[in-house]
Amino acid sequence: MDRTRLALTAVAAVLALPLVTAAQHTRQTPYGDRFETFAAPAAGRTAVRIRGAVVEAYDSGTGARQWAYGRRGSRPLALRRAPGHAFALWADGMVTDTDTDTDTARGRGADGDTGTDTAHRRVRWHRAVPGLAGWLAGRPERAAGVLQALDPGARMLAVVAPGRVSAFRAADGDLRWLLTARDGCAFDPARTAHTRGVLLIARPCRDRGAWSRALAAVDALGEITEGRTPLGNGLPGEGRADGGGNRVAPPS
Repeated sequence: MDRTRLALTAVAAVLALPLVTAAQHTRQTPYGDRFETFAAPAAGRTAVRIRGAVVEAYDSGTGARQWAYGRRGSRPLALRRAPGHAFALWADGMVTDTDTDTDTARGRGADGDTGTDTAHRRVRWHRAVPGLAGWLAGRPERAAGVLQALDPGARMLAVVAPGRVSAFRAADGDLRWLLTARDGCAFDPARTAHTRGVLLIARPCRDRGAWSRALAAVDALGEITEGRTPLGNGLPGEGRADGGGNRVAPPS
């Protein structure tokens, strides 16, 4: 009986090895990240584009590919570039930020061209927006306008979805503020405008009440309202250079 038990235990251990290995690999790439490095960045300007199912960086002068970032089971639908950042919106409702600085680690990962340690160095953060995947399903053109910069340097990124506007700090993906649509209303990412540091977003409502209800005005600190005292958006330990915590004059 003891020998039988030992034999069964040994067989179970052997069979479990592939599962353990697969589980470890899944933990290393929880979002299905696949990051492939082709060449070290040159002295020229690095450009970023969507090419097929990946976000790709390339030398704008020579066209040489530098790296490609993809995610298993999804594909990028929209891309917004900012200094040092490439924000991407994916079909499964995920938003990612990829580091585009040329002095970021350039080597290949431990497992070859698609090394997970390279991906961890280059992909800063992932954020899922509730309901966005369902709204985008079968309508990839809706992705246009979803990603919006909230300041000139894109230190804050807004993700505009019908039910909410989510604002993330670019440096670390921290959710800084959230604006939900009012009952009977929905934000329209396709109808936005920037003016004097303010993002205007169409918010049509079923009851067609006052015109002001059909329009939302936001900036890096949140919805613009009279006498607001917003939180700041700086990283821990930074000063309040963005004006957070100070009273804001009514919009003119």
